[in-house]
Amino acid sequence: MQRENITFASGGLGCAGWFYPARTAAPAATVVMAHGLAGVKEMRLDAFAERFAAAGYHVLVFDYRHFGDSQGVPRQLLDIKKQHEDWAAAVDYARSRHEVDASGIVLWGSSLSGGHVLAVADRVGASAVISQVPHVDGPASTVALGPAQALKLTGHGLLDAVRGLTGRAPHYLPASGTPGTTALMTAPEAAGYLGLVPAGHDFDQRVAARFVLHELVRYLNQHRAGGHTVPVCTPLVVR
Repeated sequence: MQRENITFASGGLGCAGWFYPARTAAPAATVVMAHGLAGVKEMRLDAFAERFAAAGYHVLVFDYRHFGDSQGVPRQLLDIKKQHEDWAAAVDYARSRHEVDASGIVLWGSSLSGGHVLAVADRVGASAVISQVPHVDGPASTVALGPAQALKLTGHGLLDAVRGLTGRAPHYLPASGTPGTTALMTAPEAAGYLGLVPAGHDFDQRVAARFVLHELVRYLNQHRAGGHTVPVCTPLVVR
């Protein structure tokens, strides 16, 4: 299926993405998509986008700043506030295209981005949200780690925070690992998402460890998206 490589600005940096046009002459609703924790667009978001485009929706897929093909230094810096800004910038870009029905914006997210789309839906005026297994409660996730793992990750987060304050390169943690290892996600199934990485793609699954301190523990009930209700749709399964 035809797609266009695009770039849009967010916070003075370029976010890289793909635009999949639907086969329709009239302006159409558009699905805006981005991945979860440390994920990039090459990790099967094209499969979802193709299905949506075939069903008559335009689709915009993007990488956050500091990840994938997007700009941003240091690399692998996960900042929830910045990622929310990237979602808003992506929606603004989509609405700027003549083929897009500006009143029909659908947000698609999974895991961490599943929480993002619930949090920003009201802000961007979304018509609907598709949210898979959304991350919506940082403290609950921290408790689930257990005290020993939480303390260990906090130490790594403090080290990285100090490095950031002194202008040094980040201290990184793996996004996923096997149970008992030092990683952000260590549930038995956590590393399964690495199976989404295409053969030959150079995927960096590190995350700057300050995320543990400044973002994960503060992500409280972000699904409460302002004053009005946005329809939440059942996730599309792509095989």
